[in-house]
Amino acid sequence: MGTGTNALAMHIMEGYLPPGYCIAWGIICIPFLVAGFINIKKYLTSNRRNITLIAMSGAFIFVISSLKIPSLTGSCSHMTGTGLGAILFGPSSVSILGIIVLIFQAILLAHGGITTLGANTFSMAIAGPFISFGIYKLCQKFKANKLVSVFLAASAGDLFTYCITSIQLALAHNQADGVFAATVKFLGVFAPTQLPLSILEGILTVLIIIALETYGTQELAEIGFIKKEALK
Repeated sequence: MGTGTNALAMHIMEGYLPPGYCIAWGIICIPFLVAGFINIKKYLTSNRRNITLIAMSGAFIFVISSLKIPSLTGSCSHMTGTGLGAILFGPSSVSILGIIVLIFQAILLAHGGITTLGANTFSMAIAGPFISFGIYKLCQKFKANKLVSVFLAASAGDLFTYCITSIQLALAHNQADGVFAATVKFLGVFAPTQLPLSILEGILTVLIIIALETYGTQELAEIGFIKKEALK
């Protein structure tokens, strides 16, 4: 069940990375997953109602990252959906949500794989969310409009995920070209569809934040996304 066909589909496919790389990426993910587990536990301990937003963020990642779109190069691209969770709960929490989504996708949809779970987790559920969180906080520091900040954060996280995936593939499959040249080639495969998809993900994330600020202000206040004074 965990082995998909060679369809050039989303994530790094089953069996596409050498065993050593699979193990190494898995080990790298461990501290982030531990930190994510602790962070989610903290949110749930402070208020059990936070599980609603956490579950919604996880569902958003699953749905939006399951929609694969054929690229001009014969491969497939997809949005990640991790920027929303990173903005709301911090990047470490998304590592837990992301790995759960990736396991389900590998087993039920043949997207990605079990052996490549560590590499896919690092690119989609760790690297991308950390960039999204960093961009959002940087925009806040410069007092940028909140919705503009959300858009930039979600879009940048999506693009950075594919930059990391390209590097992962280049490290394992650079042949005589060298890692840098191989990275550029892999980026060229993803870029034609991923650039517009990152913009689309930014727009969708903004729309969800608008909806939450309209109908879920209490929940957003509980996790500190908006000030509780704004409820008065």
